[in-house]
Amino acid sequence: MSNRVTTRVSLRRELRLFDVTNLVVGAIIGADIYVVAAMGSSLIGPASLLAWIVAGLLAIVIALCFAYSTTLTPSLGGPYAYVKEAAGNLPGFMAGWALLLAEWTSLAVFPVAFVRYFSFYFPGLGFWEQAGLKAAFMLLIFITNLIGIRAAGKTNDVLTIGKLGPLFLFMVFGLLYMGVHSKESLSYFIPFLRGHWSDFGKVTVLVFWAYAGFELATIPADEIENPRKTIPRAIIVGMSIVVCFYLITNLVINGVLSQQVLSKSTAPLATAGSKVMSLIPHFGIIGGILLWFGALISIAGADESGTVGTSRLAYAMSADGFLPKVFCRLHPRFQTPYLNLGILFITAFVASTVGTLTQLISTSVFFLAMAYLGTCLSLYVLEKKYHGAAKQLKLRHILPGLGALASIFLITQVGWRQILTGIILLLAGTLIYFFYAPKQRLHDVYQEFFSREAVLRRAYRQAESFLAHPLHHIKRMIHKQKGIPPAWHVDEG
Repeated sequence: MSNRVTTRVSLRRELRLFDVTNLVVGAIIGADIYVVAAMGSSLIGPASLLAWIVAGLLAIVIALCFAYSTTLTPSLGGPYAYVKEAAGNLPGFMAGWALLLAEWTSLAVFPVAFVRYFSFYFPGLGFWEQAGLKAAFMLLIFITNLIGIRAAGKTNDVLTIGKLGPLFLFMVFGLLYMGVHSKESLSYFIPFLRGHWSDFGKVTVLVFWAYAGFELATIPADEIENPRKTIPRAIIVGMSIVVCFYLITNLVINGVLSQQVLSKSTAPLATAGSKVMSLIPHFGIIGGILLWFGALISIAGADESGTVGTSRLAYAMSADGFLPKVFCRLHPRFQTPYLNLGILFITAFVASTVGTLTQLISTSVFFLAMAYLGTCLSLYVLEKKYHGAAKQLKLRHILPGLGALASIFLITQVGWRQILTGIILLLAGTLIYFFYAPKQRLHDVYQEFFSREAVLRRAYRQAESFLAHPLHHIKRMIHKQKGIPPAWHVDEG
């Protein structure tokens, strides 16, 4: 795809535990916490905190399956590559198609979330006003991607502090607030369960969406120091950091706001931020504004980066003959796939107006879980094909089964409407495959997503995103003191 940042990334040394842990954290945490924070509280109350733990454990199991796949096969790139290696072109395409649909659906989540936070200070917006705001939001993202992503990427880096800083302030002041007002905070956790345990699975699906992204954290095993030990440890440590980050954020929200307030709030982080910052006189309003502004720029940044990835995948699939050529037609001036972007935004806009936040997130998780299921099941074939590489791996016999069960659990907890919609769209994928399927390897798809250069480039960007950004600076400081050279070598074209 033309008119994009041409960055050449290579490694000076093998990645160590701290490096890979940083990649895991960077691949997962983004604007999702602003979108789904306290979402389960309206269904089961403070018991939703358990759903964050359970969803984190499910994500760890599935992530370990991806790590296992990395050590088994020379193929790179996630569900498409692993399933294709194990079962052939059609199953591989379906895994990639499911992942594309998941990303496509997520594009519709962010304008809905943006409007919810915008309504915190501008309440009373009617249907048409909300639709107009969603359209304006998506138009801005469309123009940014149409002109080119170089400026957008640099702007996103500059705004890292604006996106992450308010969350750190919120957690620190929130815990202080809960300590000062301990009786009040404890009262908000009684009763712990509000509603029915039957809704626990539904809440787990919603919060699991915030853990997605680990499927993009895989890098070549031979680029990692002692990969069979480092990769599983990095996933467990990295995912534990993510779970703690999410858990503390939601603990504070549930500890400073009553369930009545939470059930009515369109922006729980901003609402809770106003209250915790009231520890400092006259700073209550500032706290709410900081969280509100952080949410808006984070959601916009997430939608922008999600659009880049989704449009690139659609472009590459079109260039290789898997989608109509309209998806790879370039603008004569900007040399970007303008029709591709237009189709993405029109369909995402329609979905954002007809679907609710929970419906869109559940649908996205359904597609993700289908791609995850294919990857976990493919491990049984990959084990036999590359058995010699797996002898030293612990839990290699039960890990694929656990990952498959975790994926099936997520699929079964999605609403039947989302399951029906998902099945129809997946079946449409089979028609696309048989109509457009090329006979040769997907050269553009491979070069854009699965080649060693593409994976390293993606990993380099993840190492400096959102929560990984401060970890990156801590790592660099420690390595400098110990005389460890930088891992990455970057040439900007």
